[in-house]
Amino acid sequence: MLFNLLTSLIDQYSFLNVFKYLTFRTGLSVVTSLIVVFIIGGPLIKLFSEKMIAGPIRQDGPIDHIIKKSGTPTMGGVIIIIGIISSTLLWADLSNIYVWVLIFVSLSLGSLGLLDDILKIKLKNSRGLKSRYKFLGQVLISLITLIILINYSDHEYLFNLYFPFFKNLIWQMGLFFIPFGLFVIIGASNAVNLTDGLDGLATVPVMLVALSFTLISYVVGNTIFSEYLQIQYIPDVGELSIFCGSVVGACLGFLWYNAPPAKIFMGDTGSLSLGGSLAAIAIIVKHEIVLAIIGGLFVLETVSVIIQVASYKLTGKRIFKMAPIHHHFEKKGWAESTIVIRFWIIAIILALVGLATLKLR
Repeated sequence: MLFNLLTSLIDQYSFLNVFKYLTFRTGLSVVTSLIVVFIIGGPLIKLFSEKMIAGPIRQDGPIDHIIKKSGTPTMGGVIIIIGIISSTLLWADLSNIYVWVLIFVSLSLGSLGLLDDILKIKLKNSRGLKSRYKFLGQVLISLITLIILINYSDHEYLFNLYFPFFKNLIWQMGLFFIPFGLFVIIGASNAVNLTDGLDGLATVPVMLVALSFTLISYVVGNTIFSEYLQIQYIPDVGELSIFCGSVVGACLGFLWYNAPPAKIFMGDTGSLSLGGSLAAIAIIVKHEIVLAIIGGLFVLETVSVIIQVASYKLTGKRIFKMAPIHHHFEKKGWAESTIVIRFWIIAIILALVGLATLKLR
């Protein structure tokens, strides 16, 4: 919006040429979303507290966890999404179809999560929207996203799956791209949702994934860097770094309120939106496997739940004291801050490993 206006005035004011630089606008997107979250965060948290917009806490968790978290406002994802969308609309090139795809994914999955959060508050239980309806909504949103990409995306590499560490290992998925894309988007949105169980636990890893894909999007969309790193060049995807930068800034601002002890939780509103958006970015820039590496913490949390459920159904025994795995360590007596910081360290290491795949091939 503002980018399109400013670039139209370059002929009259040459100094505005700086706004054509993607790196400059990415920096602006980080700062803008950060400021927006800071401005609206406090008033919205106060409003949510006054209106008693607090989600129910799982009653099978540690007693300290239940006591500390009870009464904390939820739906903080609204704050994050406002920061992301406002910054993206200001600094991204709105003629780019990929930008609109990400805005659609963010808003639609955020709305689905918002409905889930509202039902949890109204029904006063942690189940919220029935799982089959929630899953159906995720499938529908993901399917629409993939159809848009297939029909309006210009790049011919959409149906390819590229393997990190291997320069020429490519799987041409064909029609399998659709179920694969559904798996990536739905899996990522649910994985972030499962991880969001402790103060700040999901916020920093999401920020690290977004920061990593800021760089990946820029490199993939740049002919010089992509050729040097022997990565498939994809036209126009560099603009996604603006959205990624907005996610980084919004999450950084939200962490101010979400750090232990949290004043607000992002809820399903934030977790579904963020997870799905990051998955859509990975699909567009063709780094889906790298997403699983950089977001390995989310994979770990999800796998722990799968193992727990499978073990209980097959043997009647639980592998962990509680799942997702961060609750297992809570049950073992670890302090919440210890779990969160150690999981952040794991997320940092995984982000570095994921970024290393850009060169190691």
